[in-house]
Amino acid sequence: MDISNSLILRNIRKLSGSMIKQSIRRRIVAIAAGLIILMIATSVLSMMMVGRLGHLLDELTARYNPANEHLTRIHVLSLERALALRRMVIAKMQEPPDEAGYTARKQLYDAKNAEIDREAQAARELINAIIADSDTPSDNAALARIESRIDGLLSDGRSLLRQETGELLSRLAARDFAGARDRLPRVDALRDEFDQKIDALREEMLKVSYGAITTIRAEQSQAVLISAIATLLAAVLGLIFANLVSGGIIRSVRQLLEGTRAVEAGHLDQSIDVTTRDEIGELAAAFNRMVVQLRDNQRVRETFGKYIDPRVVEGLIDRPNLTAAEGQRRFMTVLFCDLRGFTSLSEGLVPQGLVRIMNRYFSLMSEPIRANRGIIDKYVGDGIMAYWGPPFVDEAEHARFACLAALEMIERIETLRREIPDLLGVRGTPMEKCDLRIGVATGEALVGSIGSDIMMSYTVMGDVVNLASRLEGANKVYGTRNLVSEKTIAEAGSALEFREIDRIMVAGQTRPEVVFEVLGRNGELTPERLALRDFYREGLAAYHERRWDDALRTFKASLEIIPDDGPSLTLLARIESLKANPPSQDWDGSWRIEK
Repeated sequence: MDISNSLILRNIRKLSGSMIKQSIRRRIVAIAAGLIILMIATSVLSMMMVGRLGHLLDELTARYNPANEHLTRIHVLSLERALALRRMVIAKMQEPPDEAGYTARKQLYDAKNAEIDREAQAARELINAIIADSDTPSDNAALARIESRIDGLLSDGRSLLRQETGELLSRLAARDFAGARDRLPRVDALRDEFDQKIDALREEMLKVSYGAITTIRAEQSQAVLISAIATLLAAVLGLIFANLVSGGIIRSVRQLLEGTRAVEAGHLDQSIDVTTRDEIGELAAAFNRMVVQLRDNQRVRETFGKYIDPRVVEGLIDRPNLTAAEGQRRFMTVLFCDLRGFTSLSEGLVPQGLVRIMNRYFSLMSEPIRANRGIIDKYVGDGIMAYWGPPFVDEAEHARFACLAALEMIERIETLRREIPDLLGVRGTPMEKCDLRIGVATGEALVGSIGSDIMMSYTVMGDVVNLASRLEGANKVYGTRNLVSEKTIAEAGSALEFREIDRIMVAGQTRPEVVFEVLGRNGELTPERLALRDFYREGLAAYHERRWDDALRTFKASLEIIPDDGPSLTLLARIESLKANPPSQDWDGSWRIEK
């Protein structure tokens, strides 16, 4: 790189010489000076034109528009005044007369007259101010006519209207209602004439305002044109200047931009050639160092993502509060899964075959957990521990997601059974005994980074974890594939079909726990499964009430539908034992499971 730069510099010196370098320097300075002068001239001209436009706009907003508003309010006040007069007439003519209402309307009527005078005076003052301002072009003749007509309207037109109105009020005061009715049309006619003249003045004032707006637009167009010409000239000179001095810089910046876009798109194998020793070269070198660091960070994330759930990795990196050592208590759902029959299968396998089966098993079972937004906490032997809850899943949804994941995991065990012979390269391997046992529990858990000063793990702890593990083991007792806690069923909502299995007391718990089996998604059960659930529910109720014969009969009916139903077989055997050795009188129907 340094040798290439030296050769380029040497060739430039040979071709140009000191005089040419000075000429280029002078040209650059001259171009820069010309651009500065042009910018100053353009700025001064723009400031002058903007100042003039600002003055015109100020006059439009501070004088023309308010004058129009005053004339509009005169029209509105005239209508309000007429309404007040009508109500005065009604108040006088009704039986009995509403003197209080009449007095109030009379005061309102007089107030509207005073407001009309004030609005008219304000409009005249604004119009006179426009005429007196010699710095702005305006139609002074038209404005003078408007001002004169306002004055005439207030002096002449108002006097007739006041005269007729006074006569009307006098007849009302004398209770000459017939005469008042005769006068009322004259008052209305004079008021209509007054309103028409006000409307005409408003229209004429609007025309003058539109003329002012047209003038402002013309001034604005002229300013834009002059600014555009000056800007175009500056742009042409600027392009020439840029082409003279920035060819190499543009190439370097373009490479840097392309590299940045590639990195933004996730391509971290990009690097930029450092071709200069200026600030652009330093930026390119810094970019290359940044890419190397990003590549290392990505490699770390990908590596740890294979050992820890990627969402936990992202959370620990992007949200430091997740690493808080004190932990937090949150409402969570925990799942334990174990592969039944794996121990006997693994005894005859070589290590390589065992690893292939385990990896495939964990891949098949992990996909439903992650697809349903669960977090895989750890793999222990052939078991899986996963959890759902904040901040990864909303508290109202995690129980449903956990149950759906359990159903999908059970559905995938058939796939594993079919694939194991191919993974081992052996045909006829008995896989029927391989099955799943899943326990799911919902409750409060301690969540946080737990461990020593040198190594920690983001995990969950608490009774709910113990209960989920015990429920997974309780599947052995009942011959089921899944058992879930009562809280899980309550939180899962109506998306699932389930049946109550039993009331059990597991190790580590001080009170009985009602456990359920998730049968499937809502609306997907076969008629046989629905009938089995009904018979089992009836038998379980009889079992809890110690009606042993009824329970036996009902559970046998369940087995006629599905002969290998594990819970029915378990309770049939238990009832025979209980009949021989009846439980105590305070028995609550629960069964203690030690393991």
